Amino acid sequence: MRAYLQLVRAPAALTALGDTLVGTDAPLRGRRLLLPLASAALYWAGMALNDWADRDLDAVERPERPIPSGRISPNAALATAVGLTGAGIGLAAAAGRNAVPLAVAVWGYDTVLKNTPAGPFAMAACRGLDVLLGGRAPLPAALMALHTLGVTALSRGEVHGTSPAVAKAVVGGTAMTALTALIAGGRPTAVAAAVAYAASVGRAQWAVVQDPSAARVRAATKAGIHGMVLLQSALARHGSAIVLVLPLARALSRKVSPT
Repeated sequence: MRAYLQLVRAPAALTALGDTLVGTDAPLRGRRLLLPLASAALYWAGMALNDWADRDLDAVERPERPIPSGRISPNAALATAVGLTGAGIGLAAAAGRNAVPLAVAVWGYDTVLKNTPAGPFAMAACRGLDVLLGGRAPLPAALMALHTLGVTALSRGEVHGTSPAVAKAVVGGTAMTALTALIAGGRPTAVAAAVAYAASVGRAQWAVVQDPSAARVRAATKAGIHGMVLLQSALARHGSAIVLVLPLARALSRKVSPT
């Protein structure tokens, strides 16, 4: 079981639960409460598919991962991705929403676009579509996508490090995202969440500007993943309590890496 938790980066899905709350203009009730579960299922599907697609590369760069270490077979990982994709689409459909475009984007990123220049943009599109699964919220979706673009671009240096230029561009995107969220938020809790987002994510990313090593990049990527929760809390009209999942996500990440 632990191998499967590592395969899907189980605790990291906590950072996806708030996406549909950001996208909706009303509290989630009734069947729509299934939407965060759909987001989590599709997040897990993407992680399993990622490791299946990267199994040869991981055998060299990350041999401790479940597939190259032999704890999970490639076929089992692919079946997990297929099953979780179906679960995510089904949960969204039960809530009255269509998650097929999001599922197509996830599979397109992992199997085709990830290692191309379009990769970070494709991942950003996945996050934006997840927000839009909750409703029509173009600005919050764009801000969540911009944050994801930066995290993904930076994460490409988790093994060999990155360049100061990439790190500076990512810091600039984070500053723009934080400022826009701060202005759009209005509510005291939203303002506090936006400031906390800028401080935690921005500090970790600025450390990469000063030292673009792989270790710094991994730390900044982890901060960026957890920063999703703070940004969601700043943007959601009816989700200020989203931030309460952050301590749990951080605690569980010590047991199962989110990257």
